[in-house]
This record gives sequence, structure tokens and C-alpha cells, in this order.
Amino acid sequence: MTEPATTAIFGSYVLTERDGEQVVLRDHWVVTKGRHIAAITTERPRADIVLDQPGRFVLPGLMNLHNHCFSEAVARTHTEDGAGRKNNESIVYTVLLPLTKRGIDILSREERLAIARMGILQLLKGGATTVMEPFRNGIPEMFDAALEMGLRFYGAPYLFSTADAKADASGRVIYRGDDGAADLEAWNRIHATWEGRDNGRIRVAMSPHATDTCGPDLLRAAAARAREVGAPITIHLAQSQGEVKTIAERYEGRTPAEYLDWLGVLGPDVLAAHCIDCTPDDLRLMAARGATVLNCPRVFARAGKTASFAYFAEHGVRTVVGTDGYNMDLVGEVNAAAIISKVSTGDAEVATAPQLLAAITRDAAAAIGREDLGVIRPGAAADLTVMDMTHPHMQPLHDPRRALVWLGHRGNLDALMVDGRLLLRGGRYLAGDEAAITAAGTAAIQKIWDLPEARAAFES
Repeated sequence: MTEPATTAIFGSYVLTERDGEQVVLRDHWVVTKGRHIAAITTERPRADIVLDQPGRFVLPGLMNLHNHCFSEAVARTHTEDGAGRKNNESIVYTVLLPLTKRGIDILSREERLAIARMGILQLLKGGATTVMEPFRNGIPEMFDAALEMGLRFYGAPYLFSTADAKADASGRVIYRGDDGAADLEAWNRIHATWEGRDNGRIRVAMSPHATDTCGPDLLRAAAARAREVGAPITIHLAQSQGEVKTIAERYEGRTPAEYLDWLGVLGPDVLAAHCIDCTPDDLRLMAARGATVLNCPRVFARAGKTASFAYFAEHGVRTVVGTDGYNMDLVGEVNAAAIISKVSTGDAEVATAPQLLAAITRDAAAAIGREDLGVIRPGAAADLTVMDMTHPHMQPLHDPRRALVWLGHRGNLDALMVDGRLLLRGGRYLAGDEAAITAAGTAAIQKIWDLPEARAAFES
């Protein structure tokens, strides 16, 4: 990609901080030079690129720390309304993992890359500048697409104790073979190839898939390796009652959170996805260890299950919001987090707009140890999300934070900058043909949908 220019963006509203508290500035310019923010000023600056339309809300680049481009594309519009579910149980082991594995086997590198590009485009147009993406290690094309298209990317190739984990009729996950050592070797190769590419824009996270698909030896080894190289650790945790039951049966009644803590894995570098079947004691344990919950409310709402941001936050555990790949509109996802939290608690004062915006900026940056992200200040990384607040559905407007969380969605996205490079302007991707990217990705997914086992999985 080209080196970043000097850019000046006018914000009728600019989300920044003062003494650690959110502040919305009125009528300021945010100036970027190279890969960093150079200034926040009321004076019109000189710059190579100038965005000066009124009514824009300039935010720190939004951060989506849990997403699955490939597997959720396989399921999209097939598994809503209860379709593809057995006894209303999780589709992870009946649809997502099996069909993703088959997809890797039948698709060419170019087809896998087409799906990756389509996913990255959806993420960018959903407002995210930073994404953490767990995926099977047979899809290295996720890294290629992120590098090519400009996203700040934490790729997290999965590790399994078995790559062929399947659930039986009771929901218990059955192991076949032992792939843990091979997956850790693959992770090391990927780390050596991709870590730190493009001045650190591309990073590699450690991603043991879940507590019920990874045995103790693999989890200990993965955590030790991650801590040796300073990689964040992300894992699915207590995402179903079946997982909780499996861990209790295997490990003397422990919960998934207690299992990780027993192994010495649970810590401030752990980002745990979903946690919907965590107990209050589990959440207090996670808070004590400094771990983070990755809350993805809409993917569970489609199954009639509550994943409440407020439930996690009220127990003191750092809670951030991700899309899980189901619907990559990150602004829409925080709206869902707000609604589900208020309805589930009966309390209008939980999951506030400032709290939820922090969850996809400052708090998300803290979860991965990045003081240079999630904030607009001189010296921070030049990652910015710019929303157009002039749409009729946003007016009249008193508080832009409340307007964005309660009335906004990805259709309000005006511009997106990562590492000082302007990737979207006027809501459109600047470095490629959106229609061509989407058509190629859709055609590749259709090849998976045409498989007999796919038709059987969706119809069951």
C-alpha cells in the first residue's frame, strides 16, 4: 500500500478524553501526519487531503475484537429462525466447524482469498479499523486480504486438540485424534511469516478454539508460547450449556473459567468470547485475573438467547463488544448490546452510550495492551472512524454519543482511516471494486452451500 499522506478531517463532534474521561469537542480538526495523529485544533490546517463536510462525528478507530469472516459467511441466511439447529442447541459443532473444514478442502487459494476479501470489506464498511479474527489455520488468506486492504488485523489461527471435533446427540464434544502439536507448529510458522508486517499493522494472536476442544496440555503450551512472544490469547468460553457440561464431566466439576484458571491460563492477556453460561463467580474470577469478556449480543439473540453486556460489566470484568461475523455492523452491535442489556435487567441506566463507545475504543485497546489505539490524541495511531450525523434519522441531535448508539448504523459511515491511510470516503471503499469483491466472495461461498453435507446440515 502507499505511504500515508497528511490529512485533515473536520469534526462537528470529536470524541476524545480529558483526565481519563470521555469528552466531545465541538468544531475541531483532527490532523494526521504519516501513521500518527499530529494535532487536534480549531484552526483550519494545511494538508494533502482535507475532509471538511459539516455534521461529522470523528471517533477513534472502532475496534472489533471478535469476528469470523469465513464461518459466519457459510451460515448467513441459512441458520436464522432456528434453521439448522438440533434441539435449539449451538450450531458451532453441527454447521460452522464442519462446513468451514470442508470449505477449506474444496476451495482454491483464490476462492478462499475472495471470501477473505469480502469479509474484510464488510468489516471496514461496518466501521471497524482494528479486528481480531479467529479462523482455521487452513485459511492464511485472511492475512493476505487484511494486508492488501488496509485493515489493522490481529489474525488468530485456531488450535485444536482435535481438528475434527463433533458434538454427539447430547451436545458433548467428541475428540478424534490429537492435532494440538501440529496446530502449535502451524501457529509458529504463521507467526514467523506475518507478525509485525507493514510496520506492525498485522499481528498474530494465539487462539486455542474453546475449552471443550482443547485439552490441558495444549492450553498450557499455547498460553506459554503466547506469553513468550507477547501475543494476546483469545478463546471461546462457556458459549453453550453443552460446553459447561462437558468441562464439568472431564475436570471434576469445574466450570470453563475455573478450568482455565486451574491450568494457569486465565490472566490479563486473555480475551474470552461469549461467556453466556458463566456464573457470577466465574465473572468475578475473570475480573480478579484481569481477563476480558468479548460480548457479541446479536449472534445469540438470533437463537433466542440473552448475551447481556450489563451482566458481564456489573461483575467488574472488562467487557468489550464484537460482531462474531454474523452481522459486521459494529455500530449496530452496540445498539443491540444497549437494548438487550436494558431489557434483560429492567434498568434503563445500564449499558449507556458512553460506556458502549468506550467498549469499542479505549477499553478494547486496553484489552490488547495498545495505549496508542482507541483514543484521539497527538502521538496516537492515526486510526479514525468518521460518521455522518446529518441523515434525517439522526436529527434533531443533542448528544452525538446517544444519537450514534441509539439511532446510528453502518449506513452512517462516512470515512475510515487506518494507520494514516484513508480507506473509505463517502462510505465507499477506495482501493477496489466493492461489487466485484462481493460477487467473487459470494460465488466461493455458494460452492460450499452446494455440498450435500451443507444441504443436510441446513435442513436438519
